[in-house]
Amino acid sequence: MIIRYCENCKVEYYDLYSSACPKCNQKMSLTSKIYYCEKCNVPIYSERCEVCGSEGKYLATDVRPVFLKERLLMELILNKPFELKYSSVWADISGNRYFIDGKELRINKKQVYNNLSESDLKEISGKLREVEDEEEKEKFDESIKKFIVANSSHFQKILFEAKNFIKENTKGYNLDEIFISFSGGKDSTVVSDLVMKALSTSKIIHIHGDTTLEFPFTTEYVNRFRKNNPYTPLIIASNKDANFFELCDILGPPSRVMRWCCTVFKTGPITKKINMLFKNKEKVLTFYGIRSSESNSRSKYSEVTISPKITRQVVISPIFNWTDFDVWLYILTTGIDFNEAYKLGYTRVGCWCCPNNSEWSQFLSRIYLTEMTEKWEKLLVDFARRLGKEDAEIYVKEGKWKARQGGEGLEYSNNSIISYKPCSNEENTFYYELKKPISKQLYEYFKPFGELNFEIGNKLLGEVYVLDSNKNVVLKLQGIEGDTNLKVSVYGSKSKIMKQKIDAQITKYQMCIGCLACESICPLGAIKIIENEYKIDDNRCVRCGNCIHYFDGGCYIRKVLTIKRGV
Repeated sequence: MIIRYCENCKVEYYDLYSSACPKCNQKMSLTSKIYYCEKCNVPIYSERCEVCGSEGKYLATDVRPVFLKERLLMELILNKPFELKYSSVWADISGNRYFIDGKELRINKKQVYNNLSESDLKEISGKLREVEDEEEKEKFDESIKKFIVANSSHFQKILFEAKNFIKENTKGYNLDEIFISFSGGKDSTVVSDLVMKALSTSKIIHIHGDTTLEFPFTTEYVNRFRKNNPYTPLIIASNKDANFFELCDILGPPSRVMRWCCTVFKTGPITKKINMLFKNKEKVLTFYGIRSSESNSRSKYSEVTISPKITRQVVISPIFNWTDFDVWLYILTTGIDFNEAYKLGYTRVGCWCCPNNSEWSQFLSRIYLTEMTEKWEKLLVDFARRLGKEDAEIYVKEGKWKARQGGEGLEYSNNSIISYKPCSNEENTFYYELKKPISKQLYEYFKPFGELNFEIGNKLLGEVYVLDSNKNVVLKLQGIEGDTNLKVSVYGSKSKIMKQKIDAQITKYQMCIGCLACESICPLGAIKIIENEYKIDDNRCVRCGNCIHYFDGGCYIRKVLTIKRGV
């Protein structure tokens, strides 16, 4: 049962699908109630079971099914092999509560994660059977069928609401203006199926952002989806020019505070694909599997919004108000294929080494992705030692690396420091000592100021002029290729404001690693990273300056590697 509460009106609403209060139109908080039918031995959405008519008892705010592989893992952890073989097992999505035939069982997953030795893990891994017992599988399938029937009315309701929502919000759009963001997780799987059914076509573009850090199970599922849906165009977006582990050496591993990997390997590549596929469209309608219950940050979104990360996108979230219970009810009722990682006990399937992953997720990866996990943990320990951590292994095991921020201790962070001095003879002129030798690349970063002119200046001195639309001089750059001394003169502008913009672009030049962040925020798609080189298309650039002032100091990587700065 969905419960919404309006803080303004102090009123509760039950099963109201709109997130806006009917009285004051303010956004309301969302919760839910799941009950349990002891007779049918399954969770139910309503207080009374649709199958047997029994009154259910309150269970939790949200639950998910526990598949056979996770069950066996629980048995091994509890040292009670095959005890749950014929039970109906569900889990509270908060993490530590399981329900065995409706009765609560608490497992301290953090304690499990910390107490098991490597030999324990190997023993558990060896005991996990590859083929499920047929009798056990039949019992599980029987329980799922009861779950489906007992919640059929609720399924029809959420299906009807979602399909109508999709139809209403696609009015006025052609198919070539729509795409589905397809991560390979359960939520995007459901959205994909809903949209194709609501619009009665499978010919809707799906864009999958391959971060190169996907779970192997995700890659397998995406490949299966492509094979099983031959008429659905599935586009893969990836940053083939960047290597995650090499960037970790330069920038440090991503943390919860600064997940630079999302920009480099997800937002940037997806934006490139969007700009390529929809370059002649003013706006693009995107279907996302965002749900408000997933995190505090996502609860701030709404069912229809403008993307805060990628320009030109109108984001539609048809399952925004769904619970995990709803998502799994849809998947199990329709019988659609889904990512196998969920059967192992993973509750999210983003990047396998994401700092936002829970300790339970890390524990599962130590069992199912042993080699990958060992490589990652070695990188984390080596990095902790570089930072001077005395107990590097403990620092990593306790997850303290996830809270790291800034670039202290990283050599590349020095590139964020701007060294300059004013010219004593010429007003509004500055001498810069660059961290990176002057090359033709440098001038690309000055295109947002105006048109570059290499002809009217003294070529022997390396003079390049920047002209506005009226052919007036805005800047004069003077520097010899291969040298690190750059002289910049400002014309007809308040030098302090212009100086800040110049610093931003020089910072960008010194720090650019081809992270694709600038591509993401350019509203006209004028910025391109081509073979790791920064390019601005003069035919598209309108000198709006968005790429200069959008990020702190002009550069996303500068933000990642924040340190105390000198002049």
